[in-house]
Amino acid sequence: MSASTNKLVATVRRYAVPTAVATSTALGACLIFNSNGVHAASSTTVAPIDDNSVAALTSLDHAMETVAARVTPSVVNIAVTSRGNPEESEQQGGPDQGQMQNLPPQLRQFFGGQMQPQQPQTEHGIGSGVIISPDGYILTNNHVVNGATQISVTLYDRRIFTGKVIGTDKLTDLAVVKIAAQNLPAISWGDSSKLEPGQTVLAFGSPFGYLKFSVTRGIVSAINRDNPNREDARTPGGIIQTDAAINPGNSGGPLVNAHGELVGINYLIATNSGSFAGAGFAIPSGTARNVSQQIIAHGKVEHGYLGISMNDVTPDNAHFFNLQDAAGAIVAQVTPDSPAARAGLQQGDVITQLNGARLVNGQALQVAVSETQPGTSISIGILRDGKSQNLKLTVGQYAGKGTQLAESDGTNGSPAAKPGKLGLAVENLDQDTRSQLQLPASVHGVVVAQVRPDSPADNAGLQQGDVILEVNRHPVNSADNFVSSVRGTGASDQDLLLLVWSKGNASYRTLRTLPNQG
Repeated sequence: MSASTNKLVATVRRYAVPTAVATSTALGACLIFNSNGVHAASSTTVAPIDDNSVAALTSLDHAMETVAARVTPSVVNIAVTSRGNPEESEQQGGPDQGQMQNLPPQLRQFFGGQMQPQQPQTEHGIGSGVIISPDGYILTNNHVVNGATQISVTLYDRRIFTGKVIGTDKLTDLAVVKIAAQNLPAISWGDSSKLEPGQTVLAFGSPFGYLKFSVTRGIVSAINRDNPNREDARTPGGIIQTDAAINPGNSGGPLVNAHGELVGINYLIATNSGSFAGAGFAIPSGTARNVSQQIIAHGKVEHGYLGISMNDVTPDNAHFFNLQDAAGAIVAQVTPDSPAARAGLQQGDVITQLNGARLVNGQALQVAVSETQPGTSISIGILRDGKSQNLKLTVGQYAGKGTQLAESDGTNGSPAAKPGKLGLAVENLDQDTRSQLQLPASVHGVVVAQVRPDSPADNAGLQQGDVILEVNRHPVNSADNFVSSVRGTGASDQDLLLLVWSKGNASYRTLRTLPNQG
């Protein structure tokens, strides 16, 4: 478990109002001050608004009260104790800073980092969870219980149980905890695929650790977001964004719809302060249900794997693939000896269907494959050079970062082609450069040596050390070849489609050029 699960205690104390201040404030509300002295406030009382005039508001209040009363008994508070790494703590300037380095930036902000150690290596954290079965199975986040040596679960009726981690899944940041109890109020599962922006949702949990069993109301701000925490390129997306207030301590708590059904697990927030700033994120219940069922049944999770990198089809790149509709996923890279490679999937193929169902984008394919049991046979509909084909393949098993290809970093060199209208300079890929970038032998192209700020190349996300493999679907093998390919596009305002190898994966980038750009 991260030390950052504990910045919760001191933060809450800021909300306490000193008694003297509170008394003065209340007293001041009863008096009117003017130049002639102090006078008692008018005794006139404004009549309350009649029920008919506020029927819509009271009806909404009653509905939310009903949902909150139904869901709250299913919510739990999770207190965790773990052991820190003293060597790491000393290197980082203390146990707090040491453990903070192990978390992604989003999670450092979301779950704080101020510990209250009983001894130098002991860490404490507070999170939330939700009961998903009457016999004591509880769903929460992996980062809430990661590394825990002791877990204490507090129910809504104030009973306290010792929790045991049944299994975790780092890829989706989910975990299942078990307590020895029966006849618990388990929450009902909802269908996250039916969520729409603007729909009312409620978030439950224990913000700041002390405000246990709180509820906030908001709407679904967006659906199918990319996962904000993507240390691994194969982390499933489909994330729910909401403006229902989520704060440190809410992590692992439920996000529910107007029927009180579980549609998401509170996950993290986008913030510069460490507290809620209007954008919270939840793992969709479709993913959470699949993961929790596997953990309960097998103690672990097996994710499906194809062995490809993808780009979404967009209005900018669709015409390069002879597509009329900006939907589907473009195969940017096929891992050798992967399920995709064995099925004949090729770079540049456009995946349009999965098992006969239309695919909107690559994220939808990634989520669906991730939730498919390894060994399952699936059918993929593709467009190759504008022609439709169907491929049958057997889904493989995701094996963590071992399936990732080598990462690359930046390098310097004398560019063979200087920045021009693209704001891009490239150089030949020699053996020394290949060694510096740790490139697989299968990667061939030209190395990006320089990118001019605010240029088309910069806007497309190109960086020094990236390798350009193709220009407009044609391979390039030297800087001169690259320049010729760019010049061969004709008009100076014509967009370019580049296939770029960056940080271990290939992806298509559209460079939007402008006329008379020097």
